[in-house]
Amino acid sequence: MTTDSLDAYFAQHQQRLECFLKDAIDLHSKTIVKQAAAKPLLDSLHYSCLDGGKRIRAMLVYMAAQACQSSNTDSEMIDCAAAAVELIHCYSLIHDDLPAMDDDELRRGKPSCHIAFGEANAILAGDALQTLAFTLLTQAGNGEAELRLTLLAQLAEAAGINGMVGGQAIDLAVTGQSLSYSELITMHQLKTGALIEAAVAMGASCSGATVNQQQALLDYAQAIGLAFQIQDDILDIEGESIDIGKPQGADIAAKKATYPAILGLEAAKAEAQALCDSALASLSVFDHKATPLRDLAHFIIKRSH
Repeated sequence: MTTDSLDAYFAQHQQRLECFLKDAIDLHSKTIVKQAAAKPLLDSLHYSCLDGGKRIRAMLVYMAAQACQSSNTDSEMIDCAAAAVELIHCYSLIHDDLPAMDDDELRRGKPSCHIAFGEANAILAGDALQTLAFTLLTQAGNGEAELRLTLLAQLAEAAGINGMVGGQAIDLAVTGQSLSYSELITMHQLKTGALIEAAVAMGASCSGATVNQQQALLDYAQAIGLAFQIQDDILDIEGESIDIGKPQGADIAAKKATYPAILGLEAAKAEAQALCDSALASLSVFDHKATPLRDLAHFIIKRSH
């Protein structure tokens, strides 16, 4: 798959996801949609969740499902899983940007949710997106209760205190402090890596992956999860605000621990490449259906946003 092919894959599946997300938000907001007082909240959901972002976590659901695809793969279940992961990610970004947390005024190249709609609506928007993610999974597919429970457990564990929330808590607690390389890895395995791992695990579950396939995808996800964070840290130094969608140098200004700060910029780039190579090696058990996963690994460390 060429870069153009990966772009086409992204465009096709992003459009598919966008339509699914819009329908899900609108359908599950129908009870209050006629209440004028709720309009700012509904507007904030569309603003924060639709028409923006790379959707990498959702793409990983689609890609992992494709890599393990079998004759009984349920496309609606995959859509629900991809949407649920994206909803959790969007909620986390809204809350991360709040003044009490990272205090960022720019997200995806536009004002953060709390800047556009106020802090209270931003908190509620995050809450609404989070709960909608789990609502979708309870209703997903053609009634496969065991698979629904598996997907719910995978996402809940990754999003909670032993995953994304726990990682964010550590990040806030250690801002301005010196961390060792191993401590930084642990923090980002929770804050960023857990949801990436859940995305591939959920995609694999939707396609009935074998034990060997599940382990290979876990190894892949762990490698690209760290590579993704390292590249984010590099872009905080080298990226342009208009490309990365947030102020350049924001992490440095906030005195956050970063990979370039610990390893040095060139060593951080080399580590990202090594992780990319490791991710590619883990996919040796798959055939051409895993090509999008392979190309995504390259994209993650070459991206400018």
